[in-house]
Amino acid sequence: MIAYIGTGALLVVLVFGCVFAARCISGAAREGASGTGESEGAIPGQNLTETASSGNGFGDPGADDGSGNPETGENPGSPADGNADGDPNAEESLEDKVAAQVEALSLEEQIAAQVEAMSLEDKVAGLFIVTPEQLTGVGTAVQAGDSTREALQRYPVGGLVYFAKNIQSASQLKEMLENTASYSRYPLFLGVDEEGGQVARVADGLGLENVGPMAQIGASGDASQAYAAGARIGAYLKEYGFNLDFAPVADVLTNPDNTAIGDRSFGSDPGVVSEMVAAAVRGLKENGVSACVKHFPGHGNTAGDSHDGQVETDRTLEQMQTAEFLPFSAGIDAGADMVMAGHISAPGLTDGDRIPASMNETIITGILRGQLGYQGIVITDAMNMSAITQYYTADEAAVRALKAGADMILMPEDFVSAYEGVLEAVRSGVIDEARINDSLKRVYRVKYAGMTARTDSAEAAEEAG
Repeated sequence: MIAYIGTGALLVVLVFGCVFAARCISGAAREGASGTGESEGAIPGQNLTETASSGNGFGDPGADDGSGNPETGENPGSPADGNADGDPNAEESLEDKVAAQVEALSLEEQIAAQVEAMSLEDKVAGLFIVTPEQLTGVGTAVQAGDSTREALQRYPVGGLVYFAKNIQSASQLKEMLENTASYSRYPLFLGVDEEGGQVARVADGLGLENVGPMAQIGASGDASQAYAAGARIGAYLKEYGFNLDFAPVADVLTNPDNTAIGDRSFGSDPGVVSEMVAAAVRGLKENGVSACVKHFPGHGNTAGDSHDGQVETDRTLEQMQTAEFLPFSAGIDAGADMVMAGHISAPGLTDGDRIPASMNETIITGILRGQLGYQGIVITDAMNMSAITQYYTADEAAVRALKAGADMILMPEDFVSAYEGVLEAVRSGVIDEARINDSLKRVYRVKYAGMTARTDSAEAAEEAG
């Protein structure tokens, strides 16, 4: 497993702090006991950028990084380790109990410890998902080497997203993702747009079977087909090292002339689309891949494409509550780890305000979180689209999105500018650091859950073998 150094080091400190205290207490009760034969394990020369590759995007807190500085503990079998009654196992048993208590820290405590240990610079970087080209500055990334390692050291982003141009072969893709994950001192989202049909970067790039357009699956009325599609996509994405799919599309196609969404949608019936979205999410999730339902509050009624410019829906809140919102609620209930906020202006939801949903507090915080009750990760659609870049600078757009309630920024037009803009906004008080911490905690809830699921799966496979 990847040596998740930050959290691992913190937990080591906690373990040995607790053990030291426990020894002091137990030692006070030992009359006439001699030396303990202890060898407390320090990690003095550990290089935070050197981690072992495991091929998945989430690290393993507390794993050894193979740096030649293993943790050391008691000297088992030493007579001096016994208690006053001469029980040589007493001290070892106490240590085991303390270690077990530390390991049993709740998920929320582990997450809080991780966020607390991060510098402000690392916190801000962790809110971005960018392309490998944006991270490293190379023209087209098809491998991960020293430039990737150095870039992740400088900008420990929350994740990377890959496109068709990054995929040459199965072995090349797997090696690139494995190396990238191993270079990061924090767990990474490794994501791709893999919807099926016309958007299938991996399947098309590697000559795999394409599950077909979602409209075709939706027309069947059989939700088991949507589950099978999600499971199939999840299985091959996980095999190559991805842990995040920007899919399924949860838009209800209420405008048949909408070519931007078209057959990417499961259809025009909100009930059918809801069933299909929920099934696809479960298929991905049960194969170890996080699903991101998109594009909230609903792109199915628009006539334009946010890649090319401003897009607007004239739907009212009441209309969307009975149609567009239903598939998102279904996907959330099925366990979607992310909701993507689209660059869609929806004045009917915002009393005439035409700021895109990806930067609109009324839509993200008021409706998605307030009305729909969603407490997971909100990520923006790609911020290099014309719907954003024609009206906002990269740093302005990133700050606006975070202030509106988004947790992660996807592909800003200029990553460094956006990163520095958010960093300055926090330092100057425009954005409260507590707000950044809240987003990071949402991010790490998903990442830690992914780590736990992978550990459980590996243990189960080992037992079965």
